[in-house]
Amino acid sequence: MKSIKDLPLDDNLLPGTAMCAGCGGLLALRHCLKALGEKTVIVNAAGCFTLLSIYPFTPFKGSWLYTAMASAPAGAQGVRDALDILIKKGRIKPDEDLKVVVLTGDGAAYDMGLSSTSGAIYRNLDFYYICYDNEAYGNTGFQWSGATPYASKTATTPVGKISPTGAEVSKKNLFEIWRSHKPPYLATISPAHQVDLFNKFKKAEEYKGPKLFIAHSPCPPGWATDPSHSARLAKLSVDTGIWALKEAIYGEVRHTLVPKKFKSVEEYLKEQGRFAHLFKPVRQEEALKKIQEGVDEYWRKNLASN
Repeated sequence: MKSIKDLPLDDNLLPGTAMCAGCGGLLALRHCLKALGEKTVIVNAAGCFTLLSIYPFTPFKGSWLYTAMASAPAGAQGVRDALDILIKKGRIKPDEDLKVVVLTGDGAAYDMGLSSTSGAIYRNLDFYYICYDNEAYGNTGFQWSGATPYASKTATTPVGKISPTGAEVSKKNLFEIWRSHKPPYLATISPAHQVDLFNKFKKAEEYKGPKLFIAHSPCPPGWATDPSHSARLAKLSVDTGIWALKEAIYGEVRHTLVPKKFKSVEEYLKEQGRFAHLFKPVRQEEALKKIQEGVDEYWRKNLASN
């Protein structure tokens, strides 16, 4: 495949790759790949980012393998096994080894691919797992996923008489699902905190086995926000405590950034069209209170234990 680095372009994305302007996940991925380096092979589960690498062009300097939504960790197992066999047989040198990276959206990470992911963690597969979490099935119309937060409007959780708050259940805790497997390393990251992100990838290099990175990824079309506000929204989610930046090494959790003073969750929610129904035509006080109390309770428990 031809790399677009050979083309006369200033950016590292090819025009027409169907990526949305202001994609928070794409910004996070750029930082992730800088931290990982060029010796990578990406195993991509079907999703928004599938259109990044379209034959014969690719924005990546490493290799790329596309799989169905549910089977990226299984594909990563095959790639990792093949590399290990080639090294053992002397076909490639150890310094020519590649980092195996699974790249998925939250639909695959929280829902469809969870079974194969659990199996890969159980087998102690040596791989990196990056989830760009835009909190819905983004590339098929922004439908509800296991990552959709309470009260969010999506294509399949419309606001109406039956459900005035939109999504009626809270977001799954993928961090804790992974942590129950006791993998070597897992972390949450944000495109608004690049140093924190970079340091976590460098720390993860010390460990062999499954390594998870969940990137909170503002989605302008799905969240109904201005594309130029994505980095600010990503930062605001951390400042309000909605998105906790943390890591866990063999199950031991440490928060890597705690705001000195938490902002109100309303500052974050009111910026997004997917939560507009909580403020107009009538403020939904109970829903807003529930969201704020959930954030407050999380930090009460975790600040007390840290």
